[in-house]
Amino acid sequence: MSPSPTTSLLAQIRGLLTIDVDSMDPAFAARYSTPLKFCDMTSNQALVHAQADLVSKDSEESGDFEQDVVDLLTVLLAKEVYPHLTGNVHAQTSPSAAHDTQKTVDHARKLVSRFGEQGIPKNRVCIKIPATPESLLACRELQNEGIQTLATCLFSLPQAVAASQAGCVYVAPYFNELRVHFEPGLWKEYADPKTEHPMSAVILSIVHTFREIGSKTLVMPARFVSSLFVIALTSLTPNHITIGGPILDALAALPALSLDSFAPPAAATAVFPHAIASDREVTRKLVDALDIFGKKEMETRELVGAFVCRRLADDK
Repeated sequence: MSPSPTTSLLAQIRGLLTIDVDSMDPAFAARYSTPLKFCDMTSNQALVHAQADLVSKDSEESGDFEQDVVDLLTVLLAKEVYPHLTGNVHAQTSPSAAHDTQKTVDHARKLVSRFGEQGIPKNRVCIKIPATPESLLACRELQNEGIQTLATCLFSLPQAVAASQAGCVYVAPYFNELRVHFEPGLWKEYADPKTEHPMSAVILSIVHTFREIGSKTLVMPARFVSSLFVIALTSLTPNHITIGGPILDALAALPALSLDSFAPPAAATAVFPHAIASDREVTRKLVDALDIFGKKEMETRELVGAFVCRRLADDK
């Protein structure tokens, strides 16, 4: 029987025997894995070198080797978690681009492309972008391109509304400012966080405002330092909540609570007037978060640079 005129030689041979992929370039594997997947991926030192050299040349052309490696590391780490998810993997644009719309757009596109090279499609990727005026414009542009965005470093209702208007899929209001994770002495304990913590009012106002205006943007609070804060946030009925590893362990070790523990505050609307912090305080928290993220990004880049220098020295 003659093959169909639309059948490729590759497809024909696949019908005769098992084909493996002899390449470490995921683009090839992804390109030819529909409708059938390869069985094995074979490798050797030459293939490893070829792929590493390709990454190196791409980095030389972009002029930022360390950032390219950091981006790739981000994607590879996310890829390890990806099999355990039903939704999205997230990656954050560089804080150095937070006040530059075009640089934020370019970095977001690059991250999505890197995920695609690792077999993670655009519709399973969400790019976290600091909620500055310039970056929220980037969110709108990216959303129009079909790239999902999350507004992060968010501390106020006006930021959240602006993110909703930009079409962000998520907003991630910080329950605690970022620095408490690095300077525990700044953390203040509250007997009843859902009524006493100042960000409870902000988050509750975001949740209620989004419902009132019919916003499709989902609320995903972040930055918790204890399981008690998670309980408080649950009572505020956000759409999502993102929880770090140690607190996940703590919650898993605790028994279930009565549903009364998750009852919303009695006078939800009463906290609305206090939900919008002064511009000065919101700006302080935002600038501080960008500064911390920027330092952590630079430390990672320095690790990459030191590793490369060691390898070059070893090769001499």
